[in-house]
Amino acid sequence: MQRLLAVLIASIALAAAGCGDSKDGEATATSTPEAAATETATPTAAAANEFLPEGCEDVEKPAPKKVDPLKKPTEKLSKSKTYVATISTTCGDIEVTLDSKDSPITGGSFKYLADKKFFDGTTFHRVVPDFVIQGGDPAGDGSGGPGYSVVEAPASDLKYTKGIVAMAKTGAEPAGTSGSQFFIVTGDQAGQLTPDYALLGKVTKGMDVADKIGGIQADPNSGQPAAQVIIKSVTVSEK
Repeated sequence: MQRLLAVLIASIALAAAGCGDSKDGEATATSTPEAAATETATPTAAAANEFLPEGCEDVEKPAPKKVDPLKKPTEKLSKSKTYVATISTTCGDIEVTLDSKDSPITGGSFKYLADKKFFDGTTFHRVVPDFVIQGGDPAGDGSGGPGYSVVEAPASDLKYTKGIVAMAKTGAEPAGTSGSQFFIVTGDQAGQLTPDYALLGKVTKGMDVADKIGGIQADPNSGQPAAQVIIKSVTVSEK
């Protein structure tokens, strides 16, 4: 089942999205809360260099990561503990404090995937200026996922403000459905989103890194960035 993140950009209502567990193929971009990856020309390494932010490693786009479907986890975060996910990228580290109180199921699934090194070697495959950066797809094009989903509806008053980290889903799925793909809010445009996307947590260190990634030029339709940012590893530790 395809996973998508709705993207509404001000008055032009441009939709772009990220996918998770995909079995149904690609959709086309619309002005509704649904869109999917479209094929775009991949820039050469030389061309990509000019779009690479200062301080980022110059890397080529990796091949899709082959992963076997995973068994749905039963792990939940303890509401009495603090968990911090460190997303180590080729542009620096981003630390996300997981919301163990309000999202123990979503956080537990994310930790499960991180512990299995599911995210290692994947990319931020979608960049939308003043909106979000999105990763967590082993296929690298918005069509991959872990082979399962969990559901944890977010609070009805949740606002997707800068630094919030949440999970992607399709418009047809229940609120709070998630697989492996996550997004980090980098701008005010995300304030237009309805509270349908499972809350994972909030960036508590390295927002400058997320902003740097969010500044990479990207295809306006698919969101595919002109320079690659690889997620080296994701680790979750108790603080």
